[in-house]
Amino acid sequence: MIRVGDIEIGGNRPVIIAGPCAVESREVVFKTAERVKELTDRYNFPFIFKSSYKKANRTSADSFTSIGDHEALRILAEVREIYRLIVITDVHTPDEARLAAGVVDMLQIPAFLCRQTELLTAAARTGKPINIKKGQFMAPEDMKHAAQKVVMAGNPNVTLTERGTFFGYHNLVVDFRSLIIMRSLGNPVIFDSTHSLQLPGGSKGKSGGQPEFIIPMARAAAAVGVDGLFLEVHPDPQSALCDAESMLHLDHLEDYLKQVDDIFRSKRD
Repeated sequence: MIRVGDIEIGGNRPVIIAGPCAVESREVVFKTAERVKELTDRYNFPFIFKSSYKKANRTSADSFTSIGDHEALRILAEVREIYRLIVITDVHTPDEARLAAGVVDMLQIPAFLCRQTELLTAAARTGKPINIKKGQFMAPEDMKHAAQKVVMAGNPNVTLTERGTFFGYHNLVVDFRSLIIMRSLGNPVIFDSTHSLQLPGGSKGKSGGQPEFIIPMARAAAAVGVDGLFLEVHPDPQSALCDAESMLHLDHLEDYLKQVDDIFRSKRD
């Protein structure tokens, strides 16, 4: 179990990590944060707000990356203060880790960067809890090495996130055994229910997705057993500047939470 502010990850109640893919505007961030907070409070889920202040890994050169690092971080700081939220964001370089750590409560290592030793070490040394996405090319048991890099840098607060494995071109699959395997490493485990349904590079120079499977996959992960669920949500996914085809519409979030809550309750009972 680790603590992020007043939230326990790996405790009695799974955490929900949710928000729009990227900070594309103050309006989208605030509208999403307010609604997710309202619903997670209603269904009694601890909530960590997620949005990337920068998107460094893009399919094509003309894909959206950021509205500006400092402006995006300013919006995250504002939503954190106004709604009293715990906030997580992606970092891609040691310098980014140090910059973002001054604003957010938790740092996330993107899947493609999960083996980057300098990044993991720099993130660890900020003292912030670290969420490492499992690389699409990684065996779950090999994630122990990524976690150990953070721990050896003096930071024991590490979570691991499953987000699918490459299955040929433009496709991902989830081996639900990986949730059990990564949990056995001693770290809280989170299931990413939206990125797991991406079709990488499969939509004319950008990633596609299969959002119709988001809730069934989340139900499956809840049944297997996880310490948290990660999902990207947006008030209007089709207008989103990134991950438009794999985010959950904000209007469907209550159904998502209700269904996974039913499963967690049945497991507890």
